[in-house]
Amino acid sequence: MPPTSLELLAPAKDLATGLAAVNCGADAVYIGAPRFGAREAAGNALADIASLAAYAHRYWAKVYVTLNTLLRDDELDAAVRLAHQVHDAGADALIIQDMGLLECDLPPLPLFASTQMHNHTPERVKFLEGVGFQRVILARELSVAQIRTIRATTSVPLEAFVHGALCVCYSGQCALSQAIGGRSANRGQCAQPCRRPYSLVDAAGNTLIKDRHLLSIHDLNLTDQLGELAAAGVTSFKIEGRLKDRAYVMNVVAHYRQALDALGARKASSGRPVLDFTADPAKTFNRGFTSYFATGRRRALGSPDTPKMVGERIGRIRSVTRASFTLEQGSARLNAGDGISFFAGGELTGTLVNRAEGDVIHPARMDGLVEGVSIHRNRDHAFITRLNRSRAARKIDVDLALATTPAGLRLEARDEDGVAIVREVPCDLAAAEKPAQARATVLKQLAKLGETEFACRRIEVADDWRFFLPVAVLNDLRRQAVAALRERRLGERPRAVGRMIVDASPYPDSELTFLGNVLNRKAEQFYRRHGVTAIEPAAEAGLDLRGRVVMTTHYCLKYQQGACPREGQDPAAFGASPVFLVDEDGRRLRLEFDCAACVMKVIDEGPAESGTR
Repeated sequence: MPPTSLELLAPAKDLATGLAAVNCGADAVYIGAPRFGAREAAGNALADIASLAAYAHRYWAKVYVTLNTLLRDDELDAAVRLAHQVHDAGADALIIQDMGLLECDLPPLPLFASTQMHNHTPERVKFLEGVGFQRVILARELSVAQIRTIRATTSVPLEAFVHGALCVCYSGQCALSQAIGGRSANRGQCAQPCRRPYSLVDAAGNTLIKDRHLLSIHDLNLTDQLGELAAAGVTSFKIEGRLKDRAYVMNVVAHYRQALDALGARKASSGRPVLDFTADPAKTFNRGFTSYFATGRRRALGSPDTPKMVGERIGRIRSVTRASFTLEQGSARLNAGDGISFFAGGELTGTLVNRAEGDVIHPARMDGLVEGVSIHRNRDHAFITRLNRSRAARKIDVDLALATTPAGLRLEARDEDGVAIVREVPCDLAAAEKPAQARATVLKQLAKLGETEFACRRIEVADDWRFFLPVAVLNDLRRQAVAALRERRLGERPRAVGRMIVDASPYPDSELTFLGNVLNRKAEQFYRRHGVTAIEPAAEAGLDLRGRVVMTTHYCLKYQQGACPREGQDPAAFGASPVFLVDEDGRRLRLEFDCAACVMKVIDEGPAESGTR
């Protein structure tokens, strides 16, 4: 393993979720500011960010705040003010996308380059390092080999997504939502058109595939690749999900905490989670899992049947009555309150289990439940209830040593990080009538660290202890020691300070199309200062996107449908070129395939003509 520590980075849509993530073992949490985050629906009050930071810092965990949308000129001043307020609230870094902010008076916070910058080449990452970014969040479609190449030519810390929903398009390069409905993904307003149903139509008008979710893909799960990623140079392992609920975050964070700990790497924060549940990522929301391109293109990545959670397979229906169905023998057990899902008429639907009597299930409704239907469980009631009721906590191990002084008592507390304090109190020491019982009382009372963030690992008290100490004295001494240790830990907490570098090194490209995402004058000024001579405004400036590439993706429908020429498959099986995706409103998206680069491009053909489908 690399000598540096490895960070587990968790999402938080709100304060409660962030606190739960820390308790379940996250080394850091990323959370949205009140405005300007790439998840518009996941903004948080500054007071909540401050509360989360104060709690996380007890464990030397960190809080990163997203300020990662493209900004208009009239928003820059407000964004800069917000950055200073976030700094004052105790945040440890800012995640940004808009290069215009680098031309502004930002607070001394480390800057992380959002994955929305499409950080996919050594040249781009090296440039970002040169202009002062202290972390680069890598593009999700990179392989371990590509990450290794980036690491070989740069020294900036690298962060990579390891779990959660995947954008089918290169992050920051998708203008499909903007083109279709004026809702920009780069402004935190993505309408997720990639999860909609489309028909695949060839140039001759033949419908090759009808009404399937052709751009929807499985969710990322790189549990089995963590060691490879660490060896390649990744030091922060990120879970996607700033719109996910508390139960999801707790479950997935606990899972990855265990997986990273199993690697034997140093943690990036203090303490250990104390859990009352067993983590299982399959039990909370997912669209099925993929390792994406971490180890190369292995198999079809698409989830065309549905963009929803299907869940774990239970078994097939053997027979039905008016109000119940019976599962085939050998099926997994269902319980009252479980959510079940199944396909009826090609569409995923579902219901709840009212009562389960062995293999006989009484659902809330019987619509679509017929003999032979495959049943899945997409909500495990007992598991979710356990998560929602969980009292997961996080504890920092502490060693205590009690001794006498000429004036009274001396208590030393030393935590797992080596942070130590000493508390002395004057008191009269009376001989105990029962020394063994008196010593047992000392051990019992000092160990009562209860609801604090500390757990007593060991206590040193002389074997021949012979003094009687009132319980009130011991409790007061323990409380003083806890307060002093907490304060000392906050003072010794590792901190990073932002560093802005006035660097004139050239940007890797001399020209920027609208996909360069330049929406304000400051961003234009930044790029021109770094040698870019031609700059097209961002799509959000009001560009007409008809005929333009609105999505570029390493995900390929030819490969998905078994028509990839690179794999020796027959491309003619894909129909006459060009081919189109047609949505339920009749809007056509033309597909182009760059097989040499192994990418698929989606071109907007504009709204459907009146009366066409």
